[in-house]
Amino acid sequence: MKTQEIADRIRAEAGKVLVGQGEAFDLLLVALLSGGHVLLEGPPGTAKTLMAKTLAQLVRAEFRRVQFTPDLMPSDVVGTQVFELGSGTFRLRKGPIFTQVLLGDEINRAPAKTQSALLEAMEERQVTIEGERIPLPEPFLVLATQNPIEYEGTYPLPEAQLDRFLFKLLIGYAPQEVELELLRRYHAGFDARRLEDVGLEPIVGPEDLAACRQEIAGVQVEEGIMRYITGIAQESRKSPDLTLGASARASIALLQTTRAYAAIQGRSFVVPDDVKLLARPVYRHRIMLRPEAEIEGLTADIVVGRILARLEVPR
Repeated sequence: MKTQEIADRIRAEAGKVLVGQGEAFDLLLVALLSGGHVLLEGPPGTAKTLMAKTLAQLVRAEFRRVQFTPDLMPSDVVGTQVFELGSGTFRLRKGPIFTQVLLGDEINRAPAKTQSALLEAMEERQVTIEGERIPLPEPFLVLATQNPIEYEGTYPLPEAQLDRFLFKLLIGYAPQEVELELLRRYHAGFDARRLEDVGLEPIVGPEDLAACRQEIAGVQVEEGIMRYITGIAQESRKSPDLTLGASARASIALLQTTRAYAAIQGRSFVVPDDVKLLARPVYRHRIMLRPEAEIEGLTADIVVGRILARLEVPR
């Protein structure tokens, strides 16, 4: 199957479970195909866990969830060596990070050492336990959530660590009509804790995702598009609204994700609209606003919009 066909089937199947989360789910799929990770920010009860579980089930991926707390240690996430008295040897007890789709709930509640252990695994696709390097399974996707409301007792992620996430998605409350449809489904017997009762059909496996990534690698990006992508990064570093612009990693992320997005749309080439669409989720966690800009009510998305407006769109 082609990437577009696979994506269409996954979207259609996800519609049995998700209501009004089509755009966010598309970007999760783009992240999975791009080999990146996603930071989800939104209040509780906005289907973040449900999206993660649904995606994992549809691509036949193992799913695990970790609730981050201030007393969570790195070994609680990556695992540790355990001494067995019977055999007199050490045995590796793998942590929950040894999975394919990992949901890290409220990552900003974990202390710095635990955050660092997770972020190292995200970047290197491996963990080191007692000097032994152990590879993580493929595909490997981390979805980390943050609650934007309660900051008491949290450890905000430093900018350098935020840069490791491919996307930051803002998950807000649903409009009334969407919420009404959600109530209808629950009234008819839907239960988000029992997805097996919905009849979700797994669409693809890891080998199919590998084939999709091969197809994505063949998506063409013209020189003008590349110049447009780097122009956004350059402009962010000169913006009077920002104290911190985007690094080269932002340009690489935008390049990779636009190719994946073009592929799921059935195109073998990237167009400027792909760049415009993905610039905000790629940039919003990689730039830092000046205090004066925040006082004026600006947000990262507004600033990215201003940057895009200043740049000439390639023909």
